[in-house]
Amino acid sequence: MEKNKREKTVLSEAAEIFDLPADAVAGLPHIEVVGNRHFYMAHHKGIISYSGEEIAINGDKLLVRVRGSGLELQSMSGEALRIRGEIASVEWVG
Repeated sequence: MEKNKREKTVLSEAAEIFDLPADAVAGLPHIEVVGNRHFYMAHHKGIISYSGEEIAINGDKLLVRVRGSGLELQSMSGEALRIRGEIASVEWVG
């Protein structure tokens, strides 16, 4: 069995045993949008570009673009980031 398939199997089994979402165990990005004013992303890999109209975020295997007006990075750590402002769209490219 290939290494990636073996890792996916182990992660899937761990998620099932501990009743956790498989995406959280695998370290995949977790995105939440509240209304059109707040954006939250866990498991990001950094900011690619930043302006008041667009913030591009590295999600490892996908690029996430938050577009709108008055966008600002409210907080950011190695694990998660928060954006506030008037969000017009969220786009991801895989």
